Amino acid sequence: MSLYSRLILAVLFAMPAAADSRVCAGCHRAIWETYRQTGMGRSFYRLTPERLVEDFVRKNSYYHAPSNSYFTMLVRDGQYYQRRHQLDAAGNPVNVMEFRVDYVMGSGNHARAYLHRTESGRLMQLPLGWYAEKGGYWAMNPGYDRPDHDGFRRPITYACMFCHNAYPKIPAGHDQPFAEPIYEGALPEGIDCQRCHGDGTRHVQLAGTGAKREDIRKAIVNPGRLSPERQLELCMVCHLQTTSSPLPNAIQRYERGPFSFRPGEPLGDFLLNFDHAPETRQSDKFEIVNAAYRMRKSACFLKSAGKMTCTTCHDPHRVQPVSEHNKTCRSCHSQGEHVKALTECVDCHMPKRRTEDVIHVVATDHYIQRKKPEGDLLAELQERRDEYRGPVVLYYPAKLPPGPESELYLAVAQVKDASNLKAGIRQLKDAIARYAPKRGEWYLELGEALDRERNYEQALIYYREAVRRSPVSGYVLQKLGTALRRTGRNEEAAQTLRKASELAPQRALTWHELGLVYRAQGKTHDAINALRKALEIDPQLYQAWNNLGILRLSESDFREAIRVRPDYADAHANLAQLLASQGKTKDAQAEFETAIRLRPADAATRYNYGMMLGRLGNYDGAKRELERSLEADPEFTDARETLADLLLGMRQERAAIAQYREVLRRRPESARALFGLGAALASVGEREEAVSYLRRAAANPAWRERAAQLLQGLEK
Repeated sequence: MSLYSRLILAVLFAMPAAADSRVCAGCHRAIWETYRQTGMGRSFYRLTPERLVEDFVRKNSYYHAPSNSYFTMLVRDGQYYQRRHQLDAAGNPVNVMEFRVDYVMGSGNHARAYLHRTESGRLMQLPLGWYAEKGGYWAMNPGYDRPDHDGFRRPITYACMFCHNAYPKIPAGHDQPFAEPIYEGALPEGIDCQRCHGDGTRHVQLAGTGAKREDIRKAIVNPGRLSPERQLELCMVCHLQTTSSPLPNAIQRYERGPFSFRPGEPLGDFLLNFDHAPETRQSDKFEIVNAAYRMRKSACFLKSAGKMTCTTCHDPHRVQPVSEHNKTCRSCHSQGEHVKALTECVDCHMPKRRTEDVIHVVATDHYIQRKKPEGDLLAELQERRDEYRGPVVLYYPAKLPPGPESELYLAVAQVKDASNLKAGIRQLKDAIARYAPKRGEWYLELGEALDRERNYEQALIYYREAVRRSPVSGYVLQKLGTALRRTGRNEEAAQTLRKASELAPQRALTWHELGLVYRAQGKTHDAINALRKALEIDPQLYQAWNNLGILRLSESDFREAIRVRPDYADAHANLAQLLASQGKTKDAQAEFETAIRLRPADAATRYNYGMMLGRLGNYDGAKRELERSLEADPEFTDARETLADLLLGMRQERAAIAQYREVLRRRPESARALFGLGAALASVGEREEAVSYLRRAAANPAWRERAAQLLQGLEK
């Protein structure tokens, strides 16, 4: 055995599971070198000076108007960073956040997204991305071109990693459904050979021992030897996405781990793909990851009797010039004057178009059409805001064998992203009642769907059933604990959430929920400790900062919540209240106005703002805010009663009378409203009716003296 072979085997046997794909280069050097230049080979990597195509020094800033935020890309001490800040009224930087760029996701052929790896092993996407179009420029990542974007909090899920990298190492137990995406050890860099060829351990082992050539070949998957269907599925596992909008486009089978798909197995055994219902006219989507979806609509594919696959045109091991694709077209379309002209086939029949979901990217449309679509295919687009509401249908495989799982998965597809929620809840309830499935995930999905409908009592039933079937799932227990808290069962909620925190101690949301339960129980010290634990795990859990601020009456906690999420209306409103109570009325006014701008229909915030303006003597402003509070919530009786009092004080008695009558319609025994109405009626000369209301008010000890004084004057 050569020294080189021994070195390869030393690397191989040092690996815990699959072979290190770098050993493939020993025998397949040419393919290894060309594959490294492909988009798949450059799909995930650490950012180094050699891989830099962006300008981190001069053209390195971007202003995002919808969120009023400035983003800057920086280099410091040989490391790369993304920074965000806003400006206050004086032009000073506020809400500054900065994260190190640890990895890049995306080859750069179209785009590059920047990722930060936390100390806990999570990967978070940073808001600003880089796009190759127009010579390269900065813009927001998909889904971020809006005021209320995810900031620095969007996680890189296992589904993201599945299609953008080789298989990473994950903690024990995280191959179960709903596990948090945490990554251990060094991450692989780029989609590797084994994603298409399977685990190469045995293959390399035999190659190093002088085994028979045929045995060596059998020890690895050669996609070229698979059936056309299995070949196509090997690409479709990542390139079939029917849509990136909430639908769901796919559901991984519950019994399968996130990285358990292996080349050669039927795709439907791992993943079920879904689509919009045909009658909803959503079938002409052009999105960045639906090349196979578009190709399968083409006459070329449909008339090939299943023989056409992605590799009919693409060599996955190397970057190909367009001329090769045109040559492939002419291998079938060889007749006619049109072909003899040697036109560039793909320019007209597979034109480049702007993708609807990643609006800064132009990509090739794999729907092969006879005529080029009309219109400007490269025209700028606005990021989509619409949410689909309608039926969800199975797309691939086209059919499932009749039976419980087929009905259950189809029902889950209706509710998972709330596309067809009401009908889906009925469908899933019926399927569960009919088949009583053993796995807890079905019951969990129904519980979450009922949660969305705010049917908490019903949700609780199915969460309990999910826990009975999945008693060691920290996620399921957290969901049950949250439902118990929402229905006022705080003691049981605390017990459930404590157990959930023991099973999944690194789940920050569990500790946050436990803090809310302790707060409801009046256990302030325990609540603070639980929220602090949540923030140790995830310092960007802005809800925990806000709730900590409520418990500690802490300006710094509220400001930290706002720093993490500048558009968080709750934190702005709570900070405004705190500042107002401290007499810092100018700062409080600024926070109230920010909260109202972010959430104009927030009745409580408008009420609190109105109260502060009234205390400052700004009665017109107070009246305006109280009226708008009632526009947002006509049943907000406290606001109506306060508005009535204000109107009476402003000598607008007729308007006050109308408001007091509305209050008494809802609260017939309100002594405050009875007194106010009596006083207002007396002011406009309605003495007899005024006396009747004031006598009723006088029956309340707290209002007796004031009512008696008015009555004395009226009854003389």
